[in-house]
Amino acid sequence: MEKSIYSAEYRELCRILRELRREAGLTQVQVAERLGVPQSFVSKYETGERRLDVIELKHIASAIETDIHQVLAILRAE
Repeated sequence: MEKSIYSAEYRELCRILRELRREAGLTQVQVAERLGVPQSFVSKYETGERRLDVIELKHIASAIETDIHQVLAILRAE
């Protein structure tokens, strides 16, 4: 089994998070401010350079005005 950070499924999750952020009309800086982290944190998870844990994913979903269930439903559907 390949490491999940390099899997097609993880890359798809990163793409979904980026797309949902853009659909919410938010910049990486705005999301970072909502999370209380540097903008580079957002950039790194969106490009797949940083692996997210489930708690981080929950906070990110909230920051981009959705919830973790919606993110996972999109991932599952694609």
